[in-house]
Amino acid sequence: MENNLPSFVSLLQESVKKNWDRDAFTDYKSTTLQYKDVARKIEKLHILFENSGIKPGDKIALCGRNSAHWAVAFLATITYGAVAVPILHEFKADQVHHIVNHSESRLLFVGDMVWPTLSESAMPYVEGIIYIPDYSLLVSRNKKLTNARETLNLQYGKKYPKFFRPEHVSYVMDEPERLALINYTSGSTGNSKGVMVPFRALASNMQFAFKVIPLKGGENVISILPMAHMYGMAFEFLYEFLSGVHIFFLTRLPSPKIILQAFAEIKPAIIISVPLILEKIVKKQVWPKVNTPAMRLMMKAPVIGEKIKKKVCDQMIQAFGGKFYEAIIGGAAFNQEVEQFLYDIHFPFTVGYGTTECAPILAYEDFKEFKPGSCGKAALNMELKIDSPDPQNTVGEILAKGPNVMLGYFKNPDATAQALDESGWYHTGDLGTLDEAGNLTIRGRSKNMLLGASGQNIYPEEIEDKLNNMPLVVESVVVQRGEKLVGLVYVDPEDVRSKGMNAEAMAQQMEANRKALNAEIPAYEQITAIEVRYEEFEKTPKKSIKRFLYT
Repeated sequence: MENNLPSFVSLLQESVKKNWDRDAFTDYKSTTLQYKDVARKIEKLHILFENSGIKPGDKIALCGRNSAHWAVAFLATITYGAVAVPILHEFKADQVHHIVNHSESRLLFVGDMVWPTLSESAMPYVEGIIYIPDYSLLVSRNKKLTNARETLNLQYGKKYPKFFRPEHVSYVMDEPERLALINYTSGSTGNSKGVMVPFRALASNMQFAFKVIPLKGGENVISILPMAHMYGMAFEFLYEFLSGVHIFFLTRLPSPKIILQAFAEIKPAIIISVPLILEKIVKKQVWPKVNTPAMRLMMKAPVIGEKIKKKVCDQMIQAFGGKFYEAIIGGAAFNQEVEQFLYDIHFPFTVGYGTTECAPILAYEDFKEFKPGSCGKAALNMELKIDSPDPQNTVGEILAKGPNVMLGYFKNPDATAQALDESGWYHTGDLGTLDEAGNLTIRGRSKNMLLGASGQNIYPEEIEDKLNNMPLVVESVVVQRGEKLVGLVYVDPEDVRSKGMNAEAMAQQMEANRKALNAEIPAYEQITAIEVRYEEFEKTPKKSIKRFLYT
């Protein structure tokens, strides 16, 4: 399959030239850059890199919230032949310092929210720190860099005395096996590892997107997920940029209210989301209206039920702008009750599966063919198999092979040897089954699996999924203490206050929840106690709970 992969950089170059006069990036409620503006800014950064002594293959780190200038700096880095090191802005300062040092980055682009938390002395090898909002120099330890920044406009004017035109756009072309970027994993199990993503993985993911996500030049898309994460980067930024699409960045942390306001205004052509965003909207805005006894009864009636479902679905589609082809959900487990509800009302959504190590896509199916509860079939160019004697019925580790797979972990040969076997299969660490039709169903993370008293495999994610639908429960983690299972539950303090509940009423409700939950699950999965917390669980930027902190 790999031989017919397009060159990723040549796709970038073509898109810039072809969409020259179209809008490219808008910081929501702020400024817009057209493709030609992006091209000029890339050119200026190339001149800056060149005159500072940056060479192809050098590492350049970026840490800041999604924004037009973040996107430009990233594109400038990979089209120069340097290696991008995108760092999630939610990471703590010591994690950012560690990644900048570990990746041997020579330059660091930093955002306005991140910079005050960092310490330049903790990153002794960085030659320059550049401020993302205006590309000014915050720190320079290199005379050539200082000089290059001070004379940048002069140098640019010398090189292009009249205009900078499409024919001037000329980028350093990629090789399939060459390193494009190093993406450090979210580290829900402690230390993050630097995933080495080659150009073939980017090209293969783009080929997949062109085949399955219908976007046309000039359409709008909203970027909600962090671009420093492979899922947001591939499918809310790079693919859109290659398609001539206008990308709106929600630069602040998006609440459901802001998200719905932006959707209504921008009317995106596709929705890429993590489950949490849709779950919040369904649980807070839709369910209170349809979960009355009378409504539930009516929704079960043959003719009127379908009419009500269609009305609810239409309202939800309108709430998201009314123009999108489908909503693609990924990045974490989807609550089954929410998923079943969306499927019942025929909301156009699908659930995909990917990992940073595959940049990111592994499995996907269009919403028209999607089987609820699954996360699609092997993506274009990829093979999947389950490491189990009976992949349809016996859970085993999910293995993947194909051009999307990483080169390995940066400066970590042991972790690389564990993840990639001699035959080129990537061992995901996720557990699942594959049905006859090739639909993949995920059962959990192998390292989260608990062992029951008689040796049964217990998947805590499946118990949590049911527990999260109980009254007052926002989210939960099931942990093992000795041979007993305990549910740690986060409740919304606002919700508790509005219902006027005291500690005793709370305890009664949780005991009722425990009994209701245990009635739904086998004896070996039953929980013996529920412990209430009033603070949210700590999460990774993908919004998965950092379990290692609670077990």
